[in-house]
Amino acid sequence: MPIHFQSSHLVAVVAMALLTALLLAVRFRPKSWRGVLVEALVANVGAFAAVIAFEILTA
Repeated sequence: MPIHFQSSHLVAVVAMALLTALLLAVRFRPKSWRGVLVEALVANVGAFAAVIAFEILTA
């Protein structure tokens, strides 16, 4: 099953990643730049997983 990303998918990924990073920052309040980096990575992985899951479910 091929997965095709369109520009709207990439906008959704960015929006979900930013929202998740903001929610994680409010919840955990990282003290160092490493904490911020880990939160950003978690947010981006979660956003990509959500978009891929949505793409698979609607295909």
